[in-house]
Amino acid sequence: MKVADIQRFCMHDGSGIRTTVFLKGCPLRCVWCHNPETQNNIKELLYYQNKCIGCGACAVCSQKAHEFSTFHTFNRNLCVGCGICAAECPVDALEIIGKDYTTQELFEIIEKDRAFYGQNGGVTVSGGEPFMQYKETFELLKLCKENGIHTTVDTCGYFNSDILEQAVSLTDLFLWDIKDTDSQRHKKYTGVSNEKIVSNLKFADSMGAKTRIRCILINGVNTNEQHYNNVFDLVSKLKNCEGVELIPYHAFGGGKSEALGKKNSGNNSWIPSERQIIEAKNYLLQRGIYVFNGC
Repeated sequence: MKVADIQRFCMHDGSGIRTTVFLKGCPLRCVWCHNPETQNNIKELLYYQNKCIGCGACAVCSQKAHEFSTFHTFNRNLCVGCGICAAECPVDALEIIGKDYTTQELFEIIEKDRAFYGQNGGVTVSGGEPFMQYKETFELLKLCKENGIHTTVDTCGYFNSDILEQAVSLTDLFLWDIKDTDSQRHKKYTGVSNEKIVSNLKFADSMGAKTRIRCILINGVNTNEQHYNNVFDLVSKLKNCEGVELIPYHAFGGGKSEALGKKNSGNNSWIPSERQIIEAKNYLLQRGIYVFNGC
């Protein structure tokens, strides 16, 4: 499996204390992406220029991707993602994202944290989109289920519905992203419409899948009553949804986009106000929808 990160003792990726495995690869290209380093399913090097002290340790690169004259320049086109330079950097200005694990190796890491899970914790497979590596994700979930570890999958919902029956049988809880309820707006900001995402959600619900809907709040984009009403209308028709989690947009992903050699995608004007967050929460609560605290 191509893994972006493994975070232990997480409190915001499902119930209880969890080990969260972030996989690489996602079919969406959200303009507001919080984790742009998980979009591509290949190894990538992040270069944080503001951390660089110009020591020259990364000149160990066999491809000569790092050059030093008056300052450090990184030629990303020459990089093969070997990670040798990142290992030599003394200030973590370079970071390789994308490590290969077998499902057994991942399970052994998860198993080490079992004592902390208690009755409610467990493993969460996130991304990116876990079902872009669905065969391996199923193998990992099966290992966890067979060993009594609670399984959660954080999904954007955009995948082939043919895999849903097996996915539902192996997943105790889905954290299901509904990034926007307006299909045209969804396509504008993510690259795809929301029709397949909503259709898959309803299909999973019909098979008894337990879900928690995750909604990102973006000032000036979806912080309006029509969107809140659409969320209510969708959730109220689901039989097995435990509620909604509102996640306020933050601009931190922009720095990671820049470290990937792209334009800084952070947009401070998209950060919702406390008043907007409370309004969205109260709108749903007053209509009988349980609202979880967002991360």
